[in-house]
Amino acid sequence: MFKPDTCCTLVPYFEVQESQLPEFKALGSQFVTRTQAEPGCMHYAFSFNGSIAHCREGYENAEAVLAHLENVSVLLDEALKIAKIIRLEVHAPTSEVVKLREPLASLNPQFFVLEEGIRRASEA
Repeated sequence: MFKPDTCCTLVPYFEVQESQLPEFKALGSQFVTRTQAEPGCMHYAFSFNGSIAHCREGYENAEAVLAHLENVSVLLDEALKIAKIIRLEVHAPTSEVVKLREPLASLNPQFFVLEEGIRRASEA
């Protein structure tokens, strides 16, 4: 039976105060450690280009996104003391975008509606 894809991707970019880059990277490591236990997280990693940090994030559905944000809220508050979000994209099917619009409104994201694609799941 076909199950519609509910995959959600967050695409945040942070501009980090250059003098605070080592501190931000240390927080990034804490984000990764905290996120590892989240059952709905499919992938999560940080990458850097100078003082711009990107967090690559994928979740099974909107509920997993919201659980993640709750899980890392204290760390995100700390990160936002030394960095600012300069762009936040949310990529998800319409059914999941509807669930995320209001809870994410304060972060001022751009929403992209996922229409077609493939996703391979590994067999356990």
